[in-house]
Amino acid sequence: MSAAYAAQVRVETRGMVPDGSAELAEAKVGALVQAAPEPVLSARVTLAMAADPAVARPAVARATIDMNGRVQRAQAARETMRAAIEQMACRLKARLGRAARNWAALRGTIPSAEPGEWRHQAIPARRRSYFPRPADQRTFVSHVSYAARPETPDEAAAELDLLDYDFHLFTERSTGQDSVIYRTAHGYRLAMAHPKPGCLGPLPESVTVSQLSTPRLPVREAAERLDAVGQTFTFFIDADTGRGSVVYHRDDGHYGLLVPSAVPR
Repeated sequence: MSAAYAAQVRVETRGMVPDGSAELAEAKVGALVQAAPEPVLSARVTLAMAADPAVARPAVARATIDMNGRVQRAQAARETMRAAIEQMACRLKARLGRAARNWAALRGTIPSAEPGEWRHQAIPARRRSYFPRPADQRTFVSHVSYAARPETPDEAAAELDLLDYDFHLFTERSTGQDSVIYRTAHGYRLAMAHPKPGCLGPLPESVTVSQLSTPRLPVREAAERLDAVGQTFTFFIDADTGRGSVVYHRDDGHYGLLVPSAVPR
């Protein structure tokens, strides 16, 4: 594409980002912007280093590209910022390629998902990202929420990205509600233990609020719902504590139980 249509890459840093990282990210993403199959209207990169030494992958690199009105995102968390930038750039390259308008024309028509039929370009089967431990062998591993203080949804989303989590349990500042924020295809989704969307302050356009009531369940039933629904996590009100909690599958196949920082377990 012509350089006249390539937006300048803006790089933001948070925390103790090593020297030279911003320049590397700008060069990597800038090259992809120049080669993008459609005009890039804006390009932003955020580099963040977690201050907590317990975080296994403290370096996070995230890119947000507006390609002709369609937003493409790529993110990576690694042990070093250079590695995070390299992985983020690889993911962004793949996503920009898939987003091209001539994707289907170049590769042929994508077959519909007919029962019992599989083809090379069919939608892949969903695979577990955790060890398939038998249900009767699973135990609960409990730990408290990382957020020890109330946060706004915007702050919670930033922390979600900083730590490279799939979801983040926190106390919403303006309502005092136990809440969880998680990524969607178009931004972030906020769910509260007792939804009060009218009491929230101004929200970024990228954050939407769930109107659904949160189920009140014993922990074991929440785990059963997690298995039945097949989602990444289940947000529920713990029937024993009355607090919003999250149950999810750990990599080792056991259940993880995330509770607010004020709730002992």
